[in-house]
Amino acid sequence: MYQSIRAAIETDFRAVNDFIVEQLYSEVTLVESIGHYIVEAGGKRIRPILTLLAARSCAIKTKQHIPMAAVIEFIHTATLLHDDVVDMSALRRGRPTVNVEWNNPSSVLVGDFIYSRAFQILVNIGNMNIMGIIANTTNRIAEGEVLQLITKNNPEASEIKYMQVIENKTAILFQAAAQCGALLGGASRSTEDAFKEFGMRIGTSFQLVDDLLDYAGDTAALGKNIGDDLAEGKPTLPLIHAMENGNSKQKLLIQEALKADQLSDEMLLEVIEIVRESGGLEYTHRLAKSHASAAEKCLNKVPKSNFRDALHTMVDFAINRKN
Repeated sequence: MYQSIRAAIETDFRAVNDFIVEQLYSEVTLVESIGHYIVEAGGKRIRPILTLLAARSCAIKTKQHIPMAAVIEFIHTATLLHDDVVDMSALRRGRPTVNVEWNNPSSVLVGDFIYSRAFQILVNIGNMNIMGIIANTTNRIAEGEVLQLITKNNPEASEIKYMQVIENKTAILFQAAAQCGALLGGASRSTEDAFKEFGMRIGTSFQLVDDLLDYAGDTAALGKNIGDDLAEGKPTLPLIHAMENGNSKQKLLIQEALKADQLSDEMLLEVIEIVRESGGLEYTHRLAKSHASAAEKCLNKVPKSNFRDALHTMVDFAINRKN
């Protein structure tokens, strides 16, 4: 399914990868080493693909969607570098994280380099509307990170707060990816708005499935450890649902797990089982499908093309993927 999405913009996709490698150039060897380590780790690059598909769906006449897609990927990569330090993560995309392979200061500072390189590229694109969107987006992402930090280890976390974190931390970049691609393609206001909502909806769906897979997937497929969110004290929706629907003994165990400085393997497995038994995975998947359905409706305002077909496939991929 993923390959059919990429196939629609394969030439553009390769151009984005080449542009990314080119833009990672630095006279500081450590910056280049870490930059290439991240690029070589792969990843689906769903966000830049979304930019490419939005631009192509709007019949873009220039090549500006190539650097724009790189900007989106750079912002995403920088947030991952910073996230892994904050969360003390050890595994990403099946490989040791940069903070493990090098150290925390290197991860943070190279993340800063990649952020600033994204804005250098934006200046060259020269579109003030897009500059404004990306500036607001990065600000919202930072707010989302702080919101998540506040809710960490919090046994009183609610679904409302959780959804606010998702919107700010994850979905907002999907929104920017789709909206900026449409803008560069010369979309009408109604089409731009449709892509803007599409990005928010599919970004929300992607994150919900990510959080579901943290309890239901496997390490080899995901490229990260199962139960990482719980181990890091993050109350995501499957866990929140279990807290709200479990019995008193189960609620107490989840609360203890969230507040623990370090979870034992036994407690981790026990809480994962409670989440699965509570219906938290099914509830999270239903909500993901609801947002995916809303994303599908947005595409009714997009002209028919093989690029729009690929966007429909992206919606299916968002809710049916295993990693």
